[in-house]
Amino acid sequence: MSEADRKNDAAPESSSPAPAPGGALKEAESRLHYALRDLAQSSWVITVLSIVVALGVGAVLILATNAQVQDTLGYFFARPGDFFSASFEVIRDAYSALFRGAVYDWQAATPQRSIRPLTETLVNAVPLILAGLGIAIGFRSGMLNIGGQGQIILGATCAAFIGYAFQLPLGLHLLLALMGGVLGGAIWGGIAGVLKAKTGANEVIVTIMLNNIALYFLAWLLRQQWFVQTGSNQPIAAPVEDSARLFGLLGSGFRLHAGIFIAIAATVFVWWLLERSTLGFEMRAIGENPEAARTAGVNVPKATALVLIIGGALCGLAGAAHLLGTEYRLAAGIAGTLGFDAITVALLGRSRPLGTFLAGLLFGGLRAGGVLMQAQTGTPIDIVLVLQSVIVLLIAAPPLVRAIFFLPGTDTKPKKPRHRRRALRDTASRRAEDPALAGSAQGEGSQR
Repeated sequence: MSEADRKNDAAPESSSPAPAPGGALKEAESRLHYALRDLAQSSWVITVLSIVVALGVGAVLILATNAQVQDTLGYFFARPGDFFSASFEVIRDAYSALFRGAVYDWQAATPQRSIRPLTETLVNAVPLILAGLGIAIGFRSGMLNIGGQGQIILGATCAAFIGYAFQLPLGLHLLLALMGGVLGGAIWGGIAGVLKAKTGANEVIVTIMLNNIALYFLAWLLRQQWFVQTGSNQPIAAPVEDSARLFGLLGSGFRLHAGIFIAIAATVFVWWLLERSTLGFEMRAIGENPEAARTAGVNVPKATALVLIIGGALCGLAGAAHLLGTEYRLAAGIAGTLGFDAITVALLGRSRPLGTFLAGLLFGGLRAGGVLMQAQTGTPIDIVLVLQSVIVLLIAAPPLVRAIFFLPGTDTKPKKPRHRRRALRDTASRRAEDPALAGSAQGEGSQR
């Protein structure tokens, strides 16, 4: 055997082309491109970008309402630097005050005052988290529970009456007051749940009407002496007993109370309910496809009623924690706008327990920081409402966020890397030109 024949026998038999120079680098770039595309389509990225856009819109509105910035616009073309420097200072001061009022005030005189903003954020977040979890359960189950406001009112009403009308031991009194709030909210949510399960009534219409009924029902109760127990004609009830109040965590200088632990426990409970329990699976199943769930053996009317009962119970707990933790006295405006803010919290949190918890913290921070922002910079506190509204608007329209930041859409189909397509074309052309390669390819195809 000649030397050339031995070399040919030793050479590996392969019809695949040699890797193109830089192929590994191009493969890494392709994988990086796919990873960035998947990241851009993530719901968390859309949420963060929505907050960024909302802050930008808020900055524009802050500039539009500031007298100093408006003055610099009068001679903008003569000295544009004044406009930009004034705009930067105004936005910096406004958002700095917002942060100092929500998280940490580095300009405070004492360390206790420095951390007080964070505690106020947690205090504001407690009812938002609890009510948001109740709304999120309905959203995950395909039901729009718009009755959080009424359920909060009923929960606060029941908790307040138990709190001031009875004399009970410390731990028992607080427990019964909280359970009264849970029961009041569950009953009010259960009305809508039973009507939908038995008659197919639209839960949106029913819960909205129940909001109005709860509001006027509370106004009637506050005019009844047997209920308010104050001896006054003012529409306000007696303060709850000390034994029914949620205990503070950091002393008299802070409002932070044990309700934050209730909010954390409720978040864990909702996660377990939706992700680990049989009932939670049935709830999510009827949210995806009620007919398929019924075919699989799910009792759809029962699950439908339980969704609104449990959601109402959480909203009622939110009302009880709000009253027993900070307000201590039942009044006509006890719920404020908590029920409607809870809807935005659930939407921002993507109806997930952890997302709802974080969204509640964000909205609680905006509430706490907005007060200091208005006090120190004169920025209208309504800017906070604009920020919340813009965030929810963008959360509901992900394509708009992708268009603003030039992100790929969800319908983008993955393509083969260009160097792979080029390598396949080169292999096909060589096989067409070389009869030996073409024969080996046919042989491999016949063996397969």
